[in-house]
Amino acid sequence: MNRRRYGFPLEADVPFYLFDDDMPLKSHPAYREAKAGNQEAATDIVADLAQKFVTEIGPKLPKDAIFSSPFAAEATGDNAIPQVLSVACASVAGGVAEEDIVQITRVFHTGADPMERLAMRPKFEGLVQEGAIYVLVDDVTTMGGTLAELSDYIRKGGGVVKGAVLLVNAGRLKQLVPDKRMLKKLKERYPNEIAELFGIEVDALTANEAEYLIGFRTIDEIRNRLAKAQKETDIRLRSKRIK
Repeated sequence: MNRRRYGFPLEADVPFYLFDDDMPLKSHPAYREAKAGNQEAATDIVADLAQKFVTEIGPKLPKDAIFSSPFAAEATGDNAIPQVLSVACASVAGGVAEEDIVQITRVFHTGADPMERLAMRPKFEGLVQEGAIYVLVDDVTTMGGTLAELSDYIRKGGGVVKGAVLLVNAGRLKQLVPDKRMLKKLKERYPNEIAELFGIEVDALTANEAEYLIGFRTIDEIRNRLAKAQKETDIRLRSKRIK
């Protein structure tokens, strides 16, 4: 299992975001088509909902940055919103939207609970420009796991992550970097178990992932919940005829 070793850098702690929940996004008439990979529908969503937002944050974004979004190697049928938002951000900030890094596994996080999200980690491949500044872009984050995996991939490749842009930041905690005291408690309780179970170093957890795991009293509770989540994932995906 490829371990997530790098947490979010402090420069990317609190992302720029427009909404606290996904209702405005889901209620847009073009939402379903955009989620299914339609670029024109995604462009309509970004233009209708985020044009002012992107223009306002443009001067606050790093100059000459590479804007990177999680998108599949085969774009057909995959959410088109992140990539369109990435292009919009690059346009106003004077950067570029990259297409070299692609997500090679689909994790089907829509409808998944926190434990399912922890268990289903996306993988990425593609060229990272060593020393280049990157800004991560996505439409929705809940636990921050997909952004964390993309950040980890870029940092392992020598890139520098300095920010994130979202349409919806749906996590209970809006920051991406966990409280140091919470990480200390998790390390004391589970010195190696979290990395062994999930392939994620404690220091590389997101704020919402760490808060979720600290709610368990023992590693056996985590193991039992993980086993149940894996069965729930299987049932959920089979119901959608994905498996």
